[in-house]
Parts: sequence; structure tokens; C-alpha cells
Amino acid sequence: MGTRVEVEIVSEFGDSERLTFDIVPDSAADFTAGFLGAGTPLAQAIMGRPAGSVVPYRVGDMAEVHIRAVALSERRAADDAAEARQALTQEAVERAKLDEMVQLALTVNVKWGDYDPEGIVPKQGSSGE
Repeated sequence: MGTRVEVEIVSEFGDSERLTFDIVPDSAADFTAGFLGAGTPLAQAIMGRPAGSVVPYRVGDMAEVHIRAVALSERRAADDAAEARQALTQEAVERAKLDEMVQLALTVNVKWGDYDPEGIVPKQGSSGE
């Protein structure tokens, strides 16, 4: 934890991808910002290993992880990362529910006619947009 790590993930086909991230508590994880949760399979595979290590990593078509560099992290993850993830998840759920309602309304309209889904679609500028 609190470590900046540069790795190269190698697939079973020989393809590789280099990643650099800071290992943080799961509650502060935000992979798009470069913060990997300590409880993830990748973090678990590499924690405690020194630079230069090659670690087996069998996830999907991945074969191994080469640890290129390890240093103390100079960055701090946002304290509200878990809350932000929860808010994004809730927003996605609400959009999915809306999409389902519109789909149902359109299906009813095609089958029985004269059903107007306007009443269930939020007006522009209201929540959900």
C-alpha cells in the first residue's frame, strides 16, 4: 500500500501492456486515475515482490506480470473515491431503468397503439441527464 508500481502484463500469446499505478485501499481505488485497489487480483499477485520479479498471473488470457519498477507513491487517492463510484453506479442503474421503461412504452405502442412515452422520459435539464 502506498506504493507506485510499473508493471508489464504479458498475455499467453506474447502480447504485453505496460501499466503504472499506485496501490491503495480498495475504498480509494480508481483505476482510471491510476489507483489500484489492494484487494484486486493484480495487486494481490504483485504485493511484496521487488522490481525485476516475474509473477504468474492467470486471469483471462494473461500469463504473467513483470514488475519493472517499485517506488513510494507521491500521490494520494481521493477520500471520496468509493462514494463517487457508488454515485456513478446509481446513475447507471437509474438510466437502465429509464431505458427499460421507454422500451416497454414503445413496445406497448407498437402492439396496442396510442401509448405516449413522453410522460416517463425526463425533460432536458432534469436529473438523469
